[in-house]
Amino acid sequence: MRRGAGGTNGGELSFLLGLVMMIGGGYLLLNSIIVRPNFGLGMRAFGNSVPVTSGMILIVFMFGVGFIFYDREKWVGWILAAGSVIALVFGVIASTTLQFASMSVFDLLAILVLLFGGTGLFLRSLIAR
Repeated sequence: MRRGAGGTNGGELSFLLGLVMMIGGGYLLLNSIIVRPNFGLGMRAFGNSVPVTSGMILIVFMFGVGFIFYDREKWVGWILAAGSVIALVFGVIASTTLQFASMSVFDLLAILVLLFGGTGLFLRSLIAR
């Protein structure tokens, strides 16, 4: 006996339709989000609570690289360089703002129907009846 989507009988059409709707809705949702970075030299790295600027992190990075070039077997230089790169990446991610692009209510409703309606069809096709 031929089995359908998720090992159930039938459901191939709702599986494919739900998958296409989920992919389309997810693409449109992610495409409508605007990413604005707020991080740069002289700006605070981790919001307004911790006064660490990106310039301070780069100074620590320069000391770490200097230690590495002086003696590459000393672990202090590697920790300083790696820690400052990690802090810089986390600071950039923490200071990034996400916001929706300007869109009409119809556009938003169409995106949500595609995304969640497709998810419903997709999951329904996997349930045995």
